[in-house]
Amino acid sequence: MKRNKIITLALASVFAVTACVGLAACKDDPSESKLPQYKYWLPDKPTTRYASVHDPSVFQDPADGMFYVFGSHFAIASSQDLIAWTQVATDGAQGQQMLYGTTNWRTVIPESAALVGGSQNTWAPDVEYLGNEYHMYYSLTSGFGSGKSAIGKVTSDNVTGPYSDEEVIVFSSEKAGEPNAIDPELFYDKSGKLWMVYGSFYGGIFLLELDPATGLRKDGRTYQDYQAGKYTLEEYFGKLLWKGGGGGVEGPFIFYNAAQGYYYLMVSDGDLNTNYNMLIARSENPDGPYVDIKGNDVSKQTGGGNKLAGNYQFAGDQGYAAIGHNSVIQIDGKTLVVAHTRYRSGESGITPGHNVRVMEMYFNEDGWPVLSPNTYAGEEPGLVTAEDAAGDYEVIVHTTKRNDKTFVDSVGYTFSEDGKILSGATEAGTWTVTSDYYVEIVLNGVTYNGVIAPAWISYENAAGLCMTAVSDQGGSLWANPVIE
Repeated sequence: MKRNKIITLALASVFAVTACVGLAACKDDPSESKLPQYKYWLPDKPTTRYASVHDPSVFQDPADGMFYVFGSHFAIASSQDLIAWTQVATDGAQGQQMLYGTTNWRTVIPESAALVGGSQNTWAPDVEYLGNEYHMYYSLTSGFGSGKSAIGKVTSDNVTGPYSDEEVIVFSSEKAGEPNAIDPELFYDKSGKLWMVYGSFYGGIFLLELDPATGLRKDGRTYQDYQAGKYTLEEYFGKLLWKGGGGGVEGPFIFYNAAQGYYYLMVSDGDLNTNYNMLIARSENPDGPYVDIKGNDVSKQTGGGNKLAGNYQFAGDQGYAAIGHNSVIQIDGKTLVVAHTRYRSGESGITPGHNVRVMEMYFNEDGWPVLSPNTYAGEEPGLVTAEDAAGDYEVIVHTTKRNDKTFVDSVGYTFSEDGKILSGATEAGTWTVTSDYYVEIVLNGVTYNGVIAPAWISYENAAGLCMTAVSDQGGSLWANPVIE
């Protein structure tokens, strides 16, 4: 096959990060994404180390700039560059009580433990820095798949704990229409208001405003008063953002991008063991309505959202599965998605356990997010021409809904310099570099708009230009170069 053209000055990218002060400057930094000004640079081979964290929520410690991911069942990993990870605590480390204490963890959160009863462990925590303290928002449920759940908050003067001083934020008791009170994530809007997005399955994804001084509910409402009939479901649980039902959306995350002028709501959908996938919608307001590329309000119907990723395998690489339950961090104009991933086992099987995976997110000319198909390696996007990018590619097309089969396997195409996409000698479509690093791809009658970006292609053990784009129907296309 034809060698994909790559630029020869493979300069090492320098990923400079500074310690951020407070959540607004860290997880949800509204600094504008940078459009390319210079020729692209390809990354050098990264020093990659993996860690296992289920439902990773990323946090940068203002004390020293270290990145952490906190996950379900007390798992923690740390990194200085979001590339090489160190396991701090393993999944299921029951003895590392919230998170390095000596008391049984249930005694630290007695109110929420009593509410849900028979709880297995904490799920999907989110750590924030508010008022010179670390605040951990955890979720607790009576059992896997149960809607009897609570979200609470504990505090510490150290990022890895121990945490104490429990406060219950919201409790769900499996009444009809209620969300499942798990998977909390906090964000600031552009006016400085603090919000918590949460929920899973059943009732869907909901939004509550919090007091930035205390980290507690702005409205002061309690589950006791709700159960006594003093509040309606919406008054207590907040505003519905994404409708539940079907396979059930979970793991919500909201971030704001000032360059695009939108809030983006990400969720995961499906079964970790079969068809888990990542979806996204956007809004001009933090409390919605959030719509997908087809204009569907995701609070009003199931099955909406642009599909960012599902299960897939590039030729020559291992298969990736269950990518999702992600968080996002914005650093130096980059938007990085921190997710967990599983792997393919045999024809359609999926391995248990999870690794942390970081992928860069870009935005097409219409402000819709597209996700790099490759693990982040410190790459810096830059100006690209058709001559630079022409060559042979392996292409993944993520369907607009759940995968029809467990995995999508890549298909080989040639992207010629004259703008044709060829499958052998047959013309299958066209491609055009529209400006900067933006690309329009028409493949098998479907139009995709996205970007061309440098990446480290791990299974090729080389750097090259990849493509990532979204169709007007909400499906995604990924293309990795064939490098010989």
